[in-house]
Amino acid sequence: MAPDSGDLAARVLSGDRCATARAITIVENGEEGSVELLDALFPKTGRAFRVGITGSPGAGKSTLVNAIAQHLRADRKRSVAVVCVDPSSPFTGGALLGDRVRMLTLDPEVFIRSMSSRGHLGGIAAATDDVCDVLDAAGYEVVFVETVGVGQSEVEVAGATDATLIVVTPEGGDSIQTLKAGLLEIADVIVVNKADRPGAEDMAKEIELSLGLRFDPGTGWTIPVTLASASLGRGVDAAWRAVLDYRKFMEDKDLLRSRRRKNLEAKIRRIVESTLARSLWGDGREGRAALGETLARADRRELSPHAAAREILSRLGPRR
Repeated sequence: MAPDSGDLAARVLSGDRCATARAITIVENGEEGSVELLDALFPKTGRAFRVGITGSPGAGKSTLVNAIAQHLRADRKRSVAVVCVDPSSPFTGGALLGDRVRMLTLDPEVFIRSMSSRGHLGGIAAATDDVCDVLDAAGYEVVFVETVGVGQSEVEVAGATDATLIVVTPEGGDSIQTLKAGLLEIADVIVVNKADRPGAEDMAKEIELSLGLRFDPGTGWTIPVTLASASLGRGVDAAWRAVLDYRKFMEDKDLLRSRRRKNLEAKIRRIVESTLARSLWGDGREGRAALGETLARADRRELSPHAAAREILSRLGPRR
């Protein structure tokens, strides 16, 4: 463990906000000691309820998260953290911080962190799982993960959270197409936001019809569709109750533990695959040189692509 990792982990576990922010920076950037830090924190994770918030751009995701967080703070002062996965700056690669700016009205006790998606197509930065683990270990009861809203690739949010809330608007066609494109497959709760606008109830009915046509051999959960106007504070309580109903349903059937185990398995696979990739390719120059030699032989038709891949994989040693 890096010299200060143990002390930093202890401070995170004590709920120190500055230490938590520092730990997130270390983890997000993959700095020295990040793995050891995560190893130290992991035994204290598994207590936070993680909720993914996704949907089309402009659907009011940030406003809804803001409103729900305020509701939770007013209700028994629950500890809340929000991870906003923002688009990357094309110049610095950093987060554009749009969500944090929009959430400045939140209770100062709510921990908000913007992360750059860094071009990651799933709308979830590669380190989001680890950042959630840090916040979990720090004692936050509810952790929201709000994504950038890029359509079908948003399905990745389901693999990092305990529940997925999809936000759509009454403006209809685009939102329905988004649902058909894949978000319907991961929705646990659907909120028609900006319900003070015309067509909100019709939109909700259209979604419910789509849900009725969907064959779900899985949990047996009936996905609720609620109406809200987050900017006016309407329907926020109903939206959150729907999320809590989902949590109770999953816990009663012992399915929440199964979902978390499945997400954990996927995370371990990602770590193994990225570690293997680094061991295969080394640094950029070494990897390009090794691939270049094999690629030249394949280009001369001396090797098929599959044979070339096997040759590269042989660097890992004999299979057992």
